[in-house]
Amino acid sequence: MTRTSLTQLEARDGFIPRHIGPSASEEAAMLSVLGYASRAALIDAVVPANIRRKDKLDLGQFFEPLPEQAALAKLKGIAGRNKVMKSLIGQGYYGTHTPPVILRNIFENPAWYTAYTPYQPEISQGRLEAILNFQQVITDLTGMGIANASMLDEGTAAAEAMTLIQRVGKSQSKVFYVADDVLPQTLEVVQTRALPIGVEVRTIAASDIDNLTESCFGVLLQYPGVNGDVRDYRAACEKLHAGGSMVVVAADLLSLTVLTPPGEWGADVVVGNSQRFGVPLGFGGPHAGYLATRDEYKRSMAGRLAGVTIDAQGNPAYRLALQTREQHIRREKATSNICTAQVLLAVMASMYAVYHGPQGLAGIARRVHRYTGILATALKSLGFQLANDTYFDTLTVIVDNADEIHRVANDNGVNLRRIDARHVGISLDETITRDDIALLVKIFGGADVDVDTLDKDATDAYPAALARTSAYLTHPTFNRYHAEHEMLRYLRALADKDLALDRTMIPLGSCTMKLNATSEMIPVTWPEFSNIHPFAPEDQTVGYREMIGQLEAMLCAVTGYAGVSLQPNAGSQGEYAGLLIIKKYHESRGEGHRNICLIPSSAHGTNPASANMVGMKVVVTACDANGNVDLADLKKKAEEHSANLACVMVTYPSTHGVFEEGIKELCEIVHAHGGQVYVDGANMNALVGVAGPGLFGGDVSHLNLHKTFCIPHGGGGPGVGPVAVAEHLVPFLPNQASTGYQRDEQGIGAVSSAPYGSASILPISWMYIAMMGAEGLTAATEVAILNANYIARRLAPHYPVLYTGHDGLVAHECIIDLRPLQDATGISNEDVAKRLMDFGFHAPTMSFPVPGTLMIEPTESEAKAELDRFIEAMICIHAEIVKVERGEYDRMDNPLKGAPHTAEVVTADDWQHTYSREVAAFPVPSLRKKKYWPPVGRADNAYGDRNLFCGCAPIEDYE
Repeated sequence: MTRTSLTQLEARDGFIPRHIGPSASEEAAMLSVLGYASRAALIDAVVPANIRRKDKLDLGQFFEPLPEQAALAKLKGIAGRNKVMKSLIGQGYYGTHTPPVILRNIFENPAWYTAYTPYQPEISQGRLEAILNFQQVITDLTGMGIANASMLDEGTAAAEAMTLIQRVGKSQSKVFYVADDVLPQTLEVVQTRALPIGVEVRTIAASDIDNLTESCFGVLLQYPGVNGDVRDYRAACEKLHAGGSMVVVAADLLSLTVLTPPGEWGADVVVGNSQRFGVPLGFGGPHAGYLATRDEYKRSMAGRLAGVTIDAQGNPAYRLALQTREQHIRREKATSNICTAQVLLAVMASMYAVYHGPQGLAGIARRVHRYTGILATALKSLGFQLANDTYFDTLTVIVDNADEIHRVANDNGVNLRRIDARHVGISLDETITRDDIALLVKIFGGADVDVDTLDKDATDAYPAALARTSAYLTHPTFNRYHAEHEMLRYLRALADKDLALDRTMIPLGSCTMKLNATSEMIPVTWPEFSNIHPFAPEDQTVGYREMIGQLEAMLCAVTGYAGVSLQPNAGSQGEYAGLLIIKKYHESRGEGHRNICLIPSSAHGTNPASANMVGMKVVVTACDANGNVDLADLKKKAEEHSANLACVMVTYPSTHGVFEEGIKELCEIVHAHGGQVYVDGANMNALVGVAGPGLFGGDVSHLNLHKTFCIPHGGGGPGVGPVAVAEHLVPFLPNQASTGYQRDEQGIGAVSSAPYGSASILPISWMYIAMMGAEGLTAATEVAILNANYIARRLAPHYPVLYTGHDGLVAHECIIDLRPLQDATGISNEDVAKRLMDFGFHAPTMSFPVPGTLMIEPTESEAKAELDRFIEAMICIHAEIVKVERGEYDRMDNPLKGAPHTAEVVTADDWQHTYSREVAAFPVPSLRKKKYWPPVGRADNAYGDRNLFCGCAPIEDYE
């Protein structure tokens, strides 16, 4: 028997073969199909030699991949350098209790966190119902007519609200007023968004809103204010409306269970954050922001909107509605970016409301308010004055020496809000106990207190006229699942309706749905990461900032860039930040007039939307017959706009799934005319370890950590979209001046509400890179390319592969063309997508970047068996299309037009189709052993848009 060395035995504990699906023998079999002797030979054929890395990827201290337990131990040591304190800082972030049933069955459940955005509604009914619950919570609590499916955070929601009212309002003014008690970080994000589009942001004392006479198109108010004041803005709203201005209100959700909702006193748009509904602090995110408005503005709302329609059998069904498609239809005229949602966190917040119900939420709110009143009484008895006479949960205390108060508080494990030398802020939350009240009194120099005695004197400290009288959350969903057993079963029933990565491959081109390993997810719930306030003092966040610094260094090594900011909390925000950086760079050189952005016609719709948001003018460049950027047309337009050329936005590998040979020439053309090269990082999974955009000519890229670097998609968010830049752009990376976070004085303003964006999920990418190491990351890229080419080669005899490079090869994804089959049979790519559901598969990306096609990306995480299962399904579907073409199946009554087939349809007594039930339900034998049943038939999108309904299902559905 051959002796196995210790090194070989240790290597078997490695993570790389856990992440990469195909075994060595499976790789060999796939390479044989492609005609290549090795993976290296395949990569040499696919990736142009002129962009290949000259040296192997070097991650420094992380060059050697760590086993899972070693990586967890190393990260635990880093996390241990954080100090977990009782943070009563407030400023939009609060301590909260995540109900364990929600923690275990949503936050830690891959059925929820590995799901994709519900663009295929029939296999997303569970999460769509949860999103509708969220929308109902927001509309009920805010008193508005309609709410979207979530925003990235409160700051970006306020910025979107500003642009919304500018679009729909009648005022011609370019002035937007912000009350001085709006959250400072929100003001900064609004200012960042306003500057490039020519909006002038002015601040005004909240107490002077009633006296505002200057012309403006809108005003942003905070309710309650950051210092705690609860103001009655009714008269002010009437006056503003009479003058042609509109009103945006940033409101605390928990307070709205006891305070009159803004929709009842004049708000046109209400925004905020749902973090305190059971979502951990997480050093700033991810949390689900929200945006609600009047019903008449629904077609101008930013973000996604879930709605109710009917399926093919006339049964209720949920789906995404309306402006879900806005950016793709309007492209360079788009006013916002739809990739702005935090679905997983919105689901958690919605289920927090479901679990507690209206009485439970009101009870939490009243308890918080009562504790605040008790503390106020105790502080007054000690001789302290309060700067705010009214409050819900926040007190601003006037003191002689704030630094001393903070020192004593920190010594006792408590953080208070640092305002200035004479004022200290205290924001209470649902985690507060009697002992905490006693400790706070002690911090301010008091002795032991009798909470019950103080309770007798505590009264509501907000205007009586602002006490809520209207009902909310009356729907049965919010009044049924308060017992944990009921809640558990409800969450399981919803999860069972959906297809996520825990059941099947999700072969979405451009979206890179890969393994979200459990070991990567575990640190997210560690208290050292989850229970840290984003504005905690720096000496309490040493571990966080060390981990973030290491992740930035890792991403610099991977991309070839010189600097990275992790602040953007979505790919869309990374794009936006990158373009702002380019704009600021040109301005620093006295070339602020450069405003032309060249974008190839194949680009994702987010690119022109982002360019429009920073005030750039989009000029579309052509693609050639092979799907490549037409360099002659690009050169012509670069010359035409040379004096004003700001940048080009290009995706690499191309949106068509090929490595374009001319990428370096493209960079040279744009640089020759003074422009910058923005390389969209959506397809970075084909580059890591093989090539780097910062090495072949890129100046700036955003990355998608929820694609290439394993943060889960979570049903459409969370995401992280860091922006990476070349050396000359490093000074312009985003700051957050309002909270003291400054990388460089030349940096752009904040693009999200927290300095490090969605910080609590960054450990996922840290773990992935640390466990894979340079060797594993490179192997992942190579296998992703191998898997894509294997699928393309196997499917080519049945479906034309639309774009290929050298030797008929593709990059990490391929586009199959169904247009010839549709012309011959009437079967569309949508029919194929729906039929795949009967096989238990999520569809590939439909009609992007080419209408009538499917774009397939298998990633490196799928084993050959799963690839073969998908290939078998696609070949079977092709055979069904051929039967339609031959007349063996009717053009309208066939398994594809009838898909997806529900269990109810297949088992009904009445079966009127010309094909059999067996063909409908079990088109391949393996489905008899493992079958997913779509919960609804094909959703009727047209009906849903004509009959838009975006709340919980009608009560009669529950009777």
